[in-house]
Amino acid sequence: MSIGSIRLKQWLGVLATIMAAWPALAAECRPWPAWDAFRDRYVEEGGRVVDRSSERQHSTSEGQSYALFFALVANDRPAFDRVLRWTEENLAEGDLTGRLPAWQWGKRDDGTWGVIDSNAASDSDLWIAYALTEAGRLWKAERYAALGELLAERILREETEDLPGLGQTLLPGPKGFKPEKSVWRLNPSYVPLQLVQRMATLFPKSPWRRLVPSSVDLIVRSAPRGFAPEWVLYKGDDGFAPDPASSGEGSFNAIRVYLWAGMLATDEPARAVLVKRFSPMVQHVLANGTPPLKVDTREGSGEGVAPAGFSAALLPLLDAANQQDALSQQRLRVIAKGTLARDDNYYDQVLSLYGLGWHAGQFKFARNGALIPRWTCTASSSSP
Repeated sequence: MSIGSIRLKQWLGVLATIMAAWPALAAECRPWPAWDAFRDRYVEEGGRVVDRSSERQHSTSEGQSYALFFALVANDRPAFDRVLRWTEENLAEGDLTGRLPAWQWGKRDDGTWGVIDSNAASDSDLWIAYALTEAGRLWKAERYAALGELLAERILREETEDLPGLGQTLLPGPKGFKPEKSVWRLNPSYVPLQLVQRMATLFPKSPWRRLVPSSVDLIVRSAPRGFAPEWVLYKGDDGFAPDPASSGEGSFNAIRVYLWAGMLATDEPARAVLVKRFSPMVQHVLANGTPPLKVDTREGSGEGVAPAGFSAALLPLLDAANQQDALSQQRLRVIAKGTLARDDNYYDQVLSLYGLGWHAGQFKFARNGALIPRWTCTASSSSP
């Protein structure tokens, strides 16, 4: 055989290898259509995330924080910058270095537009700080990292407190969550453990490290029957008790507790603890075919049929519990309901972006909470 024939055969082999790998390469370069659709429907050109299902057409720090995270996952820096700019200018009086963002903005009773409630929401603040610090690392942008660190410090100062018997704990906001002396009103969906872990890793000399065990305790001890509550009271030495204002119910807030838990890194020790704790929710889905709309966390019983976004939110937990058939059924339910094709269900779409995006490998979290996105046709990012 001639040298030319040998070389031709070698090149054909290389070409065959490339063609065989092409589907995987194409998948790696695939954009995130669900984010594109969400951005086009809910994010105005100026960066405001609008909840079109509300009469006030309001915006919240929650919506802004989620959009920042999704834009980072999608490597959509122009959208990230627009959302950040609107958040700072309209929710933080033009300066995120100087104050926490107000949680609600929209149409006021007198017909004017602006801040409706200036109190902050710590979960949104935490997601914003996380998105900024991770954007700083992944995009090598010092401004983002510095802004995220300043916000993280402000969260510690204004939205945490050392609770007796629990330790340094994230409060839902700077004010309004201590109804009585030695009684605090807490929200377990406000403490995604991977975000708390990330802050503790990035700022090891700060009190963030003390929030890790208190966050785990809050999530586990507030759900004695395996169902997370909307809100819970903490009464110092007496521990946790159902919140009378929400009647011990678990629903639209609480569904995020299962979502955050399921998305924890597989080598995170708390993951197994939380998966075991929330096995009753998994069993409810197995027995009924859908998540419950409402849960009586005192009795451990669910009722009603939840919207498809709840199914999306449970995908990571079902995966962690090794319930692949149930996972497939809930994923199909989300798709069949057309959740991502509607314009009036902001929250369902948020839950779907998290659940479906995680399941499809658009992003993962490392054990230390670092974000691991599947970048779109880019070189791999720096290590977590």
